[in-house]
Amino acid sequence: MRSGPAETAVTNVAAMPRRPRRQPAAPEHRRKRFAPAAVVAVLALALSGCDVRFGQVRGATSQSHLEFRLWFWMMVAGIAVAVFVWGLIFWSIFRYRRKDDRMPKQFSEHIGLELTYTIIPLIMVLVIFGFTFVVENNIDDVLTPPQVTVNATAYQWGWIFQYSQPGPGASCTTSPADCVTVQTPLDAAQSALAQPYTSSIYPQLVLPAGETVRIFLRSNDVIHGFYVRSFNFSRYAQPGVVNSFEFHPTTTGIFPGQCTQYCGLYHSEMLFSVKVDTPSQFQTWFSQQEQKLKTPSTLQSLLRTP
Repeated sequence: MRSGPAETAVTNVAAMPRRPRRQPAAPEHRRKRFAPAAVVAVLALALSGCDVRFGQVRGATSQSHLEFRLWFWMMVAGIAVAVFVWGLIFWSIFRYRRKDDRMPKQFSEHIGLELTYTIIPLIMVLVIFGFTFVVENNIDDVLTPPQVTVNATAYQWGWIFQYSQPGPGASCTTSPADCVTVQTPLDAAQSALAQPYTSSIYPQLVLPAGETVRIFLRSNDVIHGFYVRSFNFSRYAQPGVVNSFEFHPTTTGIFPGQCTQYCGLYHSEMLFSVKVDTPSQFQTWFSQQEQKLKTPSTLQSLLRTP
């Protein structure tokens, strides 16, 4: 007796190999699922216990410490995201590699997954923006009454640092004779080639540790860049614009500074140094500089315009 078309179709369907049912995950498989999370946790603990800087300095001011912490945790978050993404990539490569000639199950969309990988990065960006906003506001804050005020003037090719009398709310008048002044010699650029930044021909900005210093930065001619790497700080000196900012030094020492905006022939010689002393050492230095103001030669040098 011949079988009809319907019976043949049923027989063929019954004869087709069935895929084995997925068995419950074994304990070792479950451990593998949590392996990426464990790697990220161990990485975070290792980084927190080591002196890892990711190419950045911790800084010698309270403002630079805030910036360093922001940089550090952004790098940690970036590494964690990278490890997670790389883990998914390699897991997909090995999990779904070709095993036989059967066509794998096809997917055209997955709404939940698509929402997940859209919302989570958006939340991460908003969190980074929020922390950056807070840190930048703290760095740019100039509301604290300063103990020392410095008028910093950049010119081709040197620096002038004019101090006020130390004390809360102190300021420097427009008369050079009333201010302790440290400046680059007028002929220094031509004779300073290949000199270290601590050379006496470059001016030294002396600051007290543990006290608030407010700086008013300006330029006499072209755009210059005031940069102190150990402070994690850079700011433009622009003609006709006065930029004000504050430092709260926390570490004593001598730190290099330089102009970072190309400003002409002797741009590379626009160096200076920042010396952070204890408050008592700074007061002694300031008193010595005040005594120099009483000499006629010093007054004449201060009244000269670069």
